[in-house]
Amino acid sequence: MTGRGGRTTLAAVAAFAVLVMAGCGGGDDPGSAGAAADGRVTGTVTVFAAASLTESFTRIGRDFEAANPGTTVTLNLAGSSALANQINQGAPADVFASAAPRNMTTVTEAGNADGTPSVFARNQLVIAVPRGNPAGVTGLAGLTRPGVKVALCADQVPCGAAARSALDAAGVTLTPVTLEQDVKGALAKVRLGEVDAALVYRTDARAASADVTGVEFPESARAVNDYLIVAVKDAPNRAGARAFVAYVRSAPAQAVLAEAGFQAP
Repeated sequence: MTGRGGRTTLAAVAAFAVLVMAGCGGGDDPGSAGAAADGRVTGTVTVFAAASLTESFTRIGRDFEAANPGTTVTLNLAGSSALANQINQGAPADVFASAAPRNMTTVTEAGNADGTPSVFARNQLVIAVPRGNPAGVTGLAGLTRPGVKVALCADQVPCGAAARSALDAAGVTLTPVTLEQDVKGALAKVRLGEVDAALVYRTDARAASADVTGVEFPESARAVNDYLIVAVKDAPNRAGARAFVAYVRSAPAQAVLAEAGFQAP
């Protein structure tokens, strides 16, 4: 299993190079790639996953490896839009887990999905503030007060699109001081004290609870994101890809997601 955060992504990039040099798989039959003679799943399973899945998929990956000896899960964690573009440009991915349907559609419409994507979790926004909430933010309207600095995700990123929907539902207009390319970037601005608040997923605020507090707000119910997962059509490890997708939908993995704060599909 690879490390967390940026180290995981670097490891995934290195894995891509190895896979490309090796011809992207084992055997002439792509359907048999990643399957041992006795039917067991083996080899590396490269999972492209939304940044908001970092903690949950790190744990789920370890559990999958334990349930399938001989496998290694490599995570490439980033914004869903960037991951979809990488897959459509030919990056050797086995599985794609997106934080929103729009980015999954980008992959399916390009013909790069193996089967129909399925919703495996849902997520909702909160306002992340530093511990103690020094700016006294209690809702979206408080983000517009003079002097309050706010970080948002860029609109093309699922957390940014959800934030835009929530703000529109509340009739709130604000100008963020920064637009980040994934939810972890927006959360980092709060943890570093560079902003007073950021709109992030409930799960991310919970994972960073030592440094931030998640402020719930009613308009977030208007911007719940569906998370979808699918095996990639030209997966180097097709058997591993299908097994991982099935595992994410299993009871043990769903329990991990629920513990992290994800809602059931």
